[in-house]
Amino acid sequence: MKYVSLIIAFCMFTLATQAQRYAVIDVKYILDKLPEYKEAEKKLNQASENWQKEIDNKQLELDKMYKNYDAEQYMLTEELRKKREDELFIKEKEVRDIQKRRFGYEGDLFKERQKLIKPIQDKIFNAVQKIAIARAYDFILDKSEGITVIFADPKLEKSDDVLRELGIK
Repeated sequence: MKYVSLIIAFCMFTLATQAQRYAVIDVKYILDKLPEYKEAEKKLNQASENWQKEIDNKQLELDKMYKNYDAEQYMLTEELRKKREDELFIKEKEVRDIQKRRFGYEGDLFKERQKLIKPIQDKIFNAVQKIAIARAYDFILDKSEGITVIFADPKLEKSDDVLRELGIK
């Protein structure tokens, strides 16, 4: 009796496994085909470059202050030396704070990325969801970021279908 129930359980598992339908997409490929994503990336890169220039300029000022201090420190009184060291400390903190505010966790770059990229990702997700429901897929795998997909049959690739759903191509 044990063997019969084991065989029945195995058959049910096999049928359930065979009944699952899945597809594989490449979100990176889809994003690269979307003009609004390219525009958003361009804006992000421009903002990032501008913020990096701002930080580089502050760093140059700091480097100049250090150089001047090194050259003059022996001629300064103890009080002036302490004042200059405090100024250097404040300037150094300012540079670190700007770096953190621009590029740190939940900094300006993160917020800008959320503002520009998230709507595009949501649009793709909605298109994928429509396709999955319309074609009765049980799950769709994204192979773009090295997820656990080792092999994917090319006939399962549905990225172009998502692009068509988005009105691209």
